[in-house]
Amino acid sequence: MKKYLMLLGPNLNMVGIREKSIYGAQTAESINDDVKRYASDRGVEVEIFQSNSEGALIDKIHSSLGTYDGVIINAGAYTHYSYAIRDAIAAVKPVPFIEVHMSNIHSREEFRHNSVIAAECVGQIAGFGKNVYILAIEALLMM
Repeated sequence: MKKYLMLLGPNLNMVGIREKSIYGAQTAESINDDVKRYASDRGVEVEIFQSNSEGALIDKIHSSLGTYDGVIINAGAYTHYSYAIRDAIAAVKPVPFIEVHMSNIHSREEFRHNSVIAAECVGQIAGFGKNVYILAIEALLMM
């Protein structure tokens, strides 16, 4: 059975509470349950890890080598400036990472248009709400 890590960065535990016009009203816990159920139906195990701490996310990225068949990463605001997370992803290749964002980062504030982690990921999925996690599972399954 394939095993994927879904890595969620700062403030993603607040989905369903914060900025509902952007992220929707469904809670983070409910979305996580939907993702796990979908993955299970596809014969995949998904572990979900969320942290507001850059160091904890980096430690989890390091642990992915030899543990996971792929990683889905929504690094939140760290996407736009964390070279440390970018370097951690680069350090664990060949584990494939897919960058996801529930909102379309390219249609939001200018600072959100740039991702420093994108070049180390096999692809980026943005703008489809919670479905970005489902689409990323499908993309990993096709690899």
